[in-house]
Amino acid sequence: MPRKSKLGAGAKVVGSTAFKLSEETLKKVEALGPDAPGGPILAVRVADIGVKDALVADDPDVYFTTPHFNGYPAVLVCLDQIDVAELRELLVEAWLARAPKRLAQAYLDAQP
Repeated sequence: MPRKSKLGAGAKVVGSTAFKLSEETLKKVEALGPDAPGGPILAVRVADIGVKDALVADDPDVYFTTPHFNGYPAVLVCLDQIDVAELRELLVEAWLARAPKRLAQAYLDAQP
């Protein structure tokens, strides 16, 4: 049986998953003002800053960043703008960049 908990200010429920943002995070998002993209956004860690810069430069309608992520290998993704296959590839690459080496190799070896 799922646990029930009270959600406070800044909480967002997506399906059966809830996210709670701190006041600081909410202020950073609000600081984007009219430049903030609409729709759902996902933060994804990438292998390095070079990958981040390439994604943002190649497809700024899908990938972007904010000053909060300066110097950090993560990119923000507009989920309404990304193809499912591209999102899958991005998530797999993000996982491979952080997974233990043997587990990542076992995954790669099992791919057709």
